[in-house]
Amino acid sequence: MLNRFLFLPLFLFFISVPLFPQKWSVSGSPVHERSFNRPDPLRHFKDYNGEFDVRNKHYVASAAFTGVHGYAFCGVWLLCGLALAIFMTVKCLSGGSSSLPSFDHYYLHILFLLLCFTFLAIAASSFVLATSQRTLRTTEKLKESMVGIGEDALRTIGRVMKTTNQMQFLLLPYTPQISETLNSTTQDLRSNSRVIRRFVDRTGQSFDDATHTSYVAHIVVLTVNLVTLVAALVIMLLHWRPGFIIIIFCFWILTSMCWFLTGFDYFLRTFADDACSAFQDFEENPQNSSLGLMLPCIKESFSTKLIAQIGYTIHQFILQLNSNMSVIYRILGVSRENEESVGLIKICDPFSGAPNFSYTPQSCSHDAIQVGDISKILAKFTCHEEGTIEECRKEGRSVPEASYNMAHAYSRSIQDLLDIYPDLQRLSKCTVVKNKVAEILLHQCTPIRISTRLLWSSMLSLSIIMVVLVLACVARAFQSWDKPLFIRSPTPTSR
Repeated sequence: MLNRFLFLPLFLFFISVPLFPQKWSVSGSPVHERSFNRPDPLRHFKDYNGEFDVRNKHYVASAAFTGVHGYAFCGVWLLCGLALAIFMTVKCLSGGSSSLPSFDHYYLHILFLLLCFTFLAIAASSFVLATSQRTLRTTEKLKESMVGIGEDALRTIGRVMKTTNQMQFLLLPYTPQISETLNSTTQDLRSNSRVIRRFVDRTGQSFDDATHTSYVAHIVVLTVNLVTLVAALVIMLLHWRPGFIIIIFCFWILTSMCWFLTGFDYFLRTFADDACSAFQDFEENPQNSSLGLMLPCIKESFSTKLIAQIGYTIHQFILQLNSNMSVIYRILGVSRENEESVGLIKICDPFSGAPNFSYTPQSCSHDAIQVGDISKILAKFTCHEEGTIEECRKEGRSVPEASYNMAHAYSRSIQDLLDIYPDLQRLSKCTVVKNKVAEILLHQCTPIRISTRLLWSSMLSLSIIMVVLVLACVARAFQSWDKPLFIRSPTPTSR
C-alpha cells in the first residue's frame, strides 16, 4: 500500500515534466503577430518580414538599414569633398585663381557665421557626449534586465535539477522506472539550460556590440571634433592659412563621420522602439509574442492544468496517508504499543481542496508535520542491523531498517517535490519573465526611448551644424585666397 500511495503522485508528475522542455524550447517557429517590412541588406535588400529577434542577423541588418539617410549623406558628403579637393588641386597646379568665387561683399557675414557655428558645434558636441553616456547607462540597464530573465530561469531550473538528481538517487533502489524517468527529465532540463544559456550569452553579446561600439565611436569622433574646433579658433586668430586648409580637410572628414553616427543612432532608436513594442506585445499575450521564443514560457492552459494536476495528486496522496496512518504503521512493522507511543501523526497538506488545489503551506495546523519528517519519527523505532532482535524489542524498536530506508526515500522525495513546487509554479506560470517584462515596461522603456531619440536628434543637429560650419570655412578660404586670413578687404566704392 505504501508503494502504491507514493508511486502514484511521482509517476503522474514525472510523466508530465518532460512536456515542459517542448514548451520551453526557443528554437521553434515563431507566431507571426507583428512583422517588419524593411529592406534587408543581407538578402539583396528584399524585405525582412520577421519579428524582433536580437539573435537574428537579418533583423539586425534590416534595423540597421533604417539609418540609411545618415549613411547616404555620409557617402555623398565624402564624394563632394573629394570633388572639391580635386578642383582646388587642379587650380593650384594651374596657378589660376580668377575663376574662384569671391565673397568679399560678405566678409562680416561669413566671419560671424564661422564664429557662431564654431561655438554651436562645440556646445552640440559636448551635449552629444553627455547624451551618449546617458544612452549607454539606459541600454546597460535594459541588457541587465533581459539577461537577468535568463539568469533567473537558469537558477530556478538549477534548483529543480538538483532536486531531481537527489530524488533519482533516493528512489533508484525501490522504483527504477521512476528513477529512469527522473534521469530523462534531468537531461531535458539540462538541454533547456543550455538553450537559455545561449540566449543569455547572445543577448548580452548583441547588446554589448551595439552599445559599446556606439559609445566608443561617439567618444572618439566627438573628442576629436572638439579638439579640432578649438584648434580652428586658434588657427583663425594666428592667421595661418595652411593650417586653416588642414582644418577644413579635418572638418570634412569629421562631418562625414557625424552623419554616419547619425544613421547609426537612428538604428539604435529603431531598436529601442522595437524592443519596447515587443515587450508590450509579450505582456499582453506571451504566447503570440515574438519574445515568446527568446523568453520561453509554457502555454498558459497547459501550465494551469499541469500545476493543478500535481496539486491534486499530492493532496490526494497526503489525504490517503492521514486517513490510513494506522495501516501504514502495521505495514512498516510498528507494534500497537509503539503506535500509541508515536501517537496519531497528521501530515501537513499544503494544498487547498477542489477545484484549484492552490498551494498554501501556511494553512497547515500547528501540530501537523511535514511529509519529509515521517522518517525522523520512524527513526526512533527502527531496528538497525548492528543490533539484535532481542535488543530492539526491549527498546521498543520494531521497524525493520529496510522499511525505514524505503519510507525515508519516499517521504524525502515527496518533500523535495513540495520544496521545488514554488519553483515549478514560477516556471509554469512564467512568473519570472512576466515580472521582469512588466518592470522593464514600467521603469526602463520610457527612459531608453527618450535617450535614444535625444541622441539621434542631437547628433543630427550636430551634423547639420558641421555642414554649415564647413561651408562657411570653405567660403572664408575662397574669400582670403589672395589676402591675409583676417585682413578685411576694402569696402567697394559706391557706383
